[in-house]
Amino acid sequence: MTTYVIYCIAAAIVSWAFSFAVTPLVRIFAYGIKALDVPKDARRVHKKTTPLLGGLAIWFGFTASGVLFCGLSVESITMWCGGTLIVLLGIIDDRYGMPAMLKFLLQIAIATGTVLIGGFSIQEINLFGNTIVFPGVWDTVIPVFWMVALINAINLIDGLDGLACGISCIGAVTILIISIIYSNAYMALFSAVLIGSCAGFLPYNFNPAKIFMGDTGSMFLGYILSIMSIQGIMSMHSLLAFLTPIAVFGLPLLDTAFAFIRRILHGRSPFSADRGHLHHRLIDMGFTQKQTVCILYLISAMLGMSAIIFSLRNLYEPLALLTARRLMFCACGILALGVLLFVFEFLVFHNMHIRRHSGLGLPSDQTDEDENNN
Repeated sequence: MTTYVIYCIAAAIVSWAFSFAVTPLVRIFAYGIKALDVPKDARRVHKKTTPLLGGLAIWFGFTASGVLFCGLSVESITMWCGGTLIVLLGIIDDRYGMPAMLKFLLQIAIATGTVLIGGFSIQEINLFGNTIVFPGVWDTVIPVFWMVALINAINLIDGLDGLACGISCIGAVTILIISIIYSNAYMALFSAVLIGSCAGFLPYNFNPAKIFMGDTGSMFLGYILSIMSIQGIMSMHSLLAFLTPIAVFGLPLLDTAFAFIRRILHGRSPFSADRGHLHHRLIDMGFTQKQTVCILYLISAMLGMSAIIFSLRNLYEPLALLTARRLMFCACGILALGVLLFVFEFLVFHNMHIRRHSGLGLPSDQTDEDENNN
């Protein structure tokens, strides 16, 4: 076990070194091709033009260290090919922009190809001692859905310096520990490699960020994390194995779900950008960027610790369940704040919408002015 842990640490150090060394070169490249994020609207928190494409450095560190330490197999080659396609999709989007629906369809295509070629399917689940086999194409649909959901969840939460990369790193640490608990050496190594890649990029991405990872990085991280959670956790086919990744990535998944619901209720496309994410709400409440990022790191860490403790239930079941419930309660309590803010915003918006169109409670001149502003 000691040798194995040292091997994981070495893989993480190598990927960290590659990612840290390549990031300045990627920054120069982003300026060269004008892949820049210009703060042109209120949704963007940063105040100055910042280069994108930082995900290239994460991809390079992950690929280089992965080849050295994880070897080549059908699964790893499929994962790297799919990850490279996701990175290319992100580069195009960061540089030229891409319609949200087209990007979504391409994500589905890449995820489907990955599942079919790499064999990342989920064929059954053990529910309270009963084995439930997924019929027909569901063994493919479920992992594809999970991959696309996590890709977009990490992408949408990438709104503050270091937020998405740090949360992804916390998720990878959680998967690493759970993989070690269940003796899944292969996924533990991949997790260590991803941890090092994220850690090498984070010094350049903390506030004030010198470079953003852009869709290139957020989609790549979501893609890799989804595969690692499928192979490292969901492959155990138990109900807990399905719930654990949801707990690990509960923050970005809930934030994405609320974003889609909020936009639909407001009569907008679920893929349209807005300034209603949880991190925006915390900023509006008076927290600084660094404070907001630390709060969301803490929530992710508590959810990850809950998943790890649940995984230890067979060793120390009463204590594990009690501790996990307490951590989950604390994390869900903080997340409930985001839910309340979301409900409050919708009720206020809905009330103003009714008053505006009925003319009740608003002077006629103000009603006309509001309509013209909209």
